[in-house]
Amino acid sequence: MNWHEYIHTDPDVLAGKPIVKGIRLSVDFLLGLMAEGWTEQRILEDYPQLSNEAFQAVFAFSAEVIREEAIYPLKSGVA
Repeated sequence: MNWHEYIHTDPDVLAGKPIVKGIRLSVDFLLGLMAEGWTEQRILEDYPQLSNEAFQAVFAFSAEVIREEAIYPLKSGVA
């Protein structure tokens, strides 16, 4: 999936957070809904301006960002 068609950043919109083009729903907001237990069906029903393809692009974008990140384990202060 080419998420570039659906995800956009603009420093003048939501402080530059990645959003779905044209509807100003941020990627982190939509992921947060999923983390809270919302289903894809509920999100698409509550936000009818969000297409299935744009919703899928949220995950494609997130996957690419995570793939490019380096994760360093933190040492715990607990013995």
